[in-house]
Amino acid sequence: MFDPVETLKEFVRFPSVSTDPKQGEGMRGARELIAGLLRETGFEVEEIATPLHPIVVGRRDGDPSWPHVVIYGHYDVQPADPYDLWTTPPFEPREREGRLYGRGAADNKGPLITHLSAVARLLRERPDLPLRLTFLIEGEEEIGSPSFAPFLEKHRDLFEADFVFLSDTGSPNPEQIVITTGLRGITCLEIEAVGPRFDLHSGVHGGAILNPIQALAEICASLHDADGRVNVPGFYDDVCPVADWEREELAKLGVSEVEYARFLGVDRFHAESGFSPFEGVRFRPTLEFNGIGGGYQGEGSKTVIPSRAFAKISCRLVADQDWERIQRTVIDTVERRCPPGIKLNVKTSHSGPPYRVVPPGRPDTPSDQSPALAAAFAAAHEGVARSFGRPPLYLREGGSVPIIGDIKRVTGLDSLMIGLFLPEDNLHAPDESFHLGVMKKGIEVSRSVLLGVADAGGR
Repeated sequence: MFDPVETLKEFVRFPSVSTDPKQGEGMRGARELIAGLLRETGFEVEEIATPLHPIVVGRRDGDPSWPHVVIYGHYDVQPADPYDLWTTPPFEPREREGRLYGRGAADNKGPLITHLSAVARLLRERPDLPLRLTFLIEGEEEIGSPSFAPFLEKHRDLFEADFVFLSDTGSPNPEQIVITTGLRGITCLEIEAVGPRFDLHSGVHGGAILNPIQALAEICASLHDADGRVNVPGFYDDVCPVADWEREELAKLGVSEVEYARFLGVDRFHAESGFSPFEGVRFRPTLEFNGIGGGYQGEGSKTVIPSRAFAKISCRLVADQDWERIQRTVIDTVERRCPPGIKLNVKTSHSGPPYRVVPPGRPDTPSDQSPALAAAFAAAHEGVARSFGRPPLYLREGGSVPIIGDIKRVTGLDSLMIGLFLPEDNLHAPDESFHLGVMKKGIEVSRSVLLGVADAGGR
């Protein structure tokens, strides 16, 4: 039986940065470590090749009448730059004040080791446990999972299961765990405004042509109205209404707007009119500018009219919105609003659908919900209440895990998502860390969920 904290340290030491071709050895090391842990736990392991990074599949088969749970995770991490903002090197894990610091400690290596530890302990206690398990651990989540949808279509047999179980979502603090009931979808694009064929002297040519930066700024400024709504025709047409139980759960969160503003370091919010900032990040779609540039970027001034300017845009989408339709609509809108004299180039990048699941017992719970999923929700509720001292909240989350929506679309499977990382864990930022107290309790919760499903399936 492996030690979860020491194993996590070993896992974090591998710089498994999927976006960086120079980190192939780190990717391979992380993959081999997780495959070895699965074999040690008794799983049959296979590495399935993809155009980029292989997916590790671990299977525990059994009687076809047993429930079948798919456990998802990813072994890749974000780049660690800027290195000089880390207190200790990002791939040299260090324990400090009950936390393990290192890139990937919380996203997603810590939660993945949490679930694998729970499975190892449970199978040691109950080697004859009537439960089939499949681990699917990919290496491309941090670059949008480009290989996962084709993998999903080709290997549907792996998803002949009752539900997906994962922890790639968050909770507000170490005492209050959230069971995530929704994820926003995403679609990303870059727009480039092109004017003259090369940069021009702003004195010699200024006043004769439209500056691409000005054109781009006008296009970008047109995409929101004064009330904070996205000003794109039809953008909100398919937005899923917020259920009463969802608002009631959000009210239990107990975080004030003052505390939230202080945490973010802002003086005021700019939420969509009619919605609180908490509702805005969980229930509403957005259009955000993630990067913008053009012209001279160095010290001092350089008086040019640039040849081109660009903006990077992402839309976060909520349940029932179709990312492909939204992407087409946004592209059509920016093209229509491009002023004469400017050519607009548009490139798209990673996208994925939103996802929403309704826990058992709510007025809008589907009548055909899987009994195993209902048993998992019940066991998760009891396990969280027992281990963390208070029951979980059931909340949608503002982030995106596009493959969860893809799994639902292709296979019909729903997901149970237990949030194990915290706001102060600094995901994707310097000094990322994982709360080891949450990890310890999370192992017990994961064990409770799987045991509850197995026992329910045996009756």
